[in-house]
Amino acid sequence: MNFLQLVNERESTRRYSDRVVEEEKIEYILEACRPAPSACNSQPWKFVMVTDRELALQVANATFNAVLQFNRFTVQAPVMAVLVAEPAKMLSKIGSTVKDKDLSMIDIGIVAEHFCLAAAEQGLGTCMLGWFDEKKVRQLLGIPKNRRIPLVITLGYPANSKKRRKIRKSMDQMASFNQY
Repeated sequence: MNFLQLVNERESTRRYSDRVVEEEKIEYILEACRPAPSACNSQPWKFVMVTDRELALQVANATFNAVLQFNRFTVQAPVMAVLVAEPAKMLSKIGSTVKDKDLSMIDIGIVAEHFCLAAAEQGLGTCMLGWFDEKKVRQLLGIPKNRRIPLVITLGYPANSKKRRKIRKSMDQMASFNQY
């Protein structure tokens, strides 16, 4: 498929089949993440791939609670990808301070999209989650206390192949040329 087909194929999947995701597909997705660009080539990320079903359920259960249940669908996902923020290179940290921009979070957004697009190309669904109990996920996976977890990404085969209609801003609303 061409790139526009791929980006239109990718969507936030919230219903998964119980089909196991093949290890070679996970490795393919991670390989697609390796060349992702980052400020000063810091590559300030590490993926913790949770493929053990019981552990994946525990991570999924940390993405919702009795009050906030909008991520409850995560228990269906056979794989949970936990994206850990690693320390950036010194030059990137200096750039972040001087420009008052967290360049490493931009980098993590880029690599996360590489992950999701590669998954879509492999016929897999994903959903990026920013809402979860970070302390609980850190405990479950033995992630050091001095590391942050900006995203958890569900991964699996979608339960159905029907794509939702995407509602997006018009071209005029999202872009302009030569001035705001």
